[in-house]
Amino acid sequence: MSMPNIYKTLGTSVLMAGMAGMALGSSVAMAADGPLRGNVRVVIGSTSTGGDTYQNSNIVVDALAEHLDLNMKVDAVGATAAFRALDRDARGNTLMIFHDQSYLGYLYGVEGYDNIFEKYTIGPTVAINPGNAYLVPKDSPYENLNQIIEAVGNGETVRVAIQPGGVSEIGFSALKNAISIEHPGMEDNLVAVNTGSQADKNQQLFDGQADLINGTVQANEQYTRLPEDDQKAMRFVWLTARNSTIQQAPEDGLGKTSREELLEFVEPNVNVTMGDENFTFDKEFFFLYNKDMDPAIVDQIDDALTEIYAEGDIQEVQKNSFFIPNFKPSDEAAEYLENKRAVYEDIITNIQ
Repeated sequence: MSMPNIYKTLGTSVLMAGMAGMALGSSVAMAADGPLRGNVRVVIGSTSTGGDTYQNSNIVVDALAEHLDLNMKVDAVGATAAFRALDRDARGNTLMIFHDQSYLGYLYGVEGYDNIFEKYTIGPTVAINPGNAYLVPKDSPYENLNQIIEAVGNGETVRVAIQPGGVSEIGFSALKNAISIEHPGMEDNLVAVNTGSQADKNQQLFDGQADLINGTVQANEQYTRLPEDDQKAMRFVWLTARNSTIQQAPEDGLGKTSREELLEFVEPNVNVTMGDENFTFDKEFFFLYNKDMDPAIVDQIDDALTEIYAEGDIQEVQKNSFFIPNFKPSDEAAEYLENKRAVYEDIITNIQ
């Protein structure tokens, strides 16, 4: 006796459901069997859990952990310890996120920094911190950076508080290089006051030991709101970021300083010449990998971040924290950062 049609249909449906379940199970198994597995430690080149490196890394790592269904945690160990941890682990259970300091430290000859483009695999870029800035006391006689360049060119000594050997110093180097181009022989009137953390640089300004300091929009904007007679009052004279980078910041800017106000301190309103073009510097965050790590992990992270950035949610989280989304996959990021390194290497070489 032939099977009634209803049972044939039911049997077919059960079979199809079973096959779909097997396919789903295979998909989940494939995801679980990806090359990146287990607990993943992401070391960063900062010991601060309150700074921009930790904050930005957490945003990216949390998104990756959820997307890949992995346990991934950020560990703020500092540059030297982070590089050592990366050196010891080729399995992919230790990854690193840092910024331009990772190659600038090497260019400046800082102990503990190697040529990252030779020793490590460069991973994707994920964001820009557009806040790298230079500030003067609010009662400073210098109204803008161009006046400072002219003053140094006319023989005045201008003291600049920086943390030597990286992101903090590159703007100082560019400024000194610009003075050597526009006022040859006068660049030594721009004097570095080498110090440590942002708090140390601020203190140099408060104590009158520096005329200009390197800072950030995030850390120093609060001081720009103080009245001029306050010892801690300061004002921006230069943001090193590209104009196009600041254009992507939230319209409200940060604190009580709007995006429109921040644009007053970038090119073309502020010009720091390199000869053929003007100097700009975007502080960019990117992944670094052990050279011997499975290339499939590089692809896995690239693919995951491509999907994450395509969804668009991470960009809103980054912008709300005053970061500019800037995802480039590994190959593109490596070429881009090597070209960027070459530009700043020329500046550093010119003033040494």
